[in-house]
Amino acid sequence: MTTPAPHVPHLPQLLTEARRWFDDALLASMRAAGERPVTAGQAAVFAALDDGGTTVSALARRMGVTRQTAHQAVHALIGMGLLEQVPDPASARSRLIRPTPEGARVHRRAQGALAVIEGVLAERIGADAVGALREALTLPLGEPPLVEVP
Repeated sequence: MTTPAPHVPHLPQLLTEARRWFDDALLASMRAAGERPVTAGQAAVFAALDDGGTTVSALARRMGVTRQTAHQAVHALIGMGLLEQVPDPASARSRLIRPTPEGARVHRRAQGALAVIEGVLAERIGADAVGALREALTLPLGEPPLVEVP
């Protein structure tokens, strides 16, 4: 009788689990610090914003979600007073999304929390491992390949 091979997670699954670890730590830390709760999707909006503002379409592309999903997250954050819409000087038909002063404050605080969380990870798996991971993830991957599926 043969024993089935153990399940080995694929790299995308491992990356997703690592991202969830960071998201859970960040959101819980921000709540514990007295900040208003946001979802992981709403927090991802801030990571995708340009300094001068970003269109909802660009946010959706960067976040890998539909325009409708990005729009819902943006409008929830506008309702919380963390984001605002302003006219796009480059296009009369577009509007830019940018942080309010309160949103910028919360984002700076979240960036600080992420630095501490990354430090905790370095304590747990080693600074060299975190550095190697960061380096590997910043290398250019090129276009996604089209492969033959066996």
